[in-house]
Amino acid sequence: MKSALVFGVGSQQGIGAALCRLFVQEGYQTFGIGRTEAKLMDTKSSIAGKADLFQPIAADCTDPQSVCGVFDQIESSSGSPPSIIIYNAGNNYPADFAEELTNEQFEQDWRVCAFGAQLVGREVVRRTIPAGGATLIFTGATASIRAKPPFISFAAAKSAQRAVALGLARQYGAEGLHVVHLVIDGVVNGDQVNKRFPEARNHFGEQGMLDVDQIAKVMLQLHLQDKTVWTSELDIRPFKESF
Repeated sequence: MKSALVFGVGSQQGIGAALCRLFVQEGYQTFGIGRTEAKLMDTKSSIAGKADLFQPIAADCTDPQSVCGVFDQIESSSGSPPSIIIYNAGNNYPADFAEELTNEQFEQDWRVCAFGAQLVGREVVRRTIPAGGATLIFTGATASIRAKPPFISFAAAKSAQRAVALGLARQYGAEGLHVVHLVIDGVVNGDQVNKRFPEARNHFGEQGMLDVDQIAKVMLQLHLQDKTVWTSELDIRPFKESF
C-alpha cells in the first residue's frame, strides 16, 4: 500500500492535519508526526471514514534517534519506506533582534527548521532511493528568500532549510528522489494565526489568507507530477497578496 509521512502535525486547523486528512482520503497509509500526542489524536478524530489508515506518532524531529525511530516504525508497519514525505515542522515568533531575540530562540529556530530538515532528508535519501525513490516536500516561507524584521531568526532558519531542500534536489533527483521547496507567500488561515492575531481574518478579507486544505492539495499535485516535469521550487499565495 502507498504510504505518506507528515512531520509537523499540530492543531486540526493546520497544514499538517490537512495533509493527513487528504492523504487518508486518497487511500494512503498515513503517518502523522508531532510533539503533542493530544493534538495528534485530535487530528485522528477529525478524519472522517478511513481513520484506520492514520497512525499518529509522537516524536521530536530535532532528535536523530527519534527521527530514525519514526522511519523504522513505518517500515515495520508498512513493509517499505513512505512514497511521500512532508517536512512541515516549523516555528515563527517575532523578536526584536537586539532587544528580544535570545540565543536560545535563535538556536531553536535553526534546530526545528534546518537541523530537523537535514535529519529527515538524510533518512529519506538512505531509505527511499534503494527502494526506487520518493517525493520529499519542505514547507517553506517567504522568509527563506527575504529576511524581514522582526522575524530575522526565523528567516535565517528557513533560508538554511531552503538550502538543504534545493541541494538535495540537485544531488538526488536523477536517482529518483523528487525534492520540492514550497514557498508559502502569505498568511495561512490556521489556528496559529487566528489565535495569536484574531483580527487577521477581517484584515485580509475573504480569501485573503492561504487555505490549509488547498495547500495540501498543491502538495499532492507535486507528488503526482510526471518525472519529465518535476518542480523543485514553487511559490503559492492568495490572489490578494502583493509580491
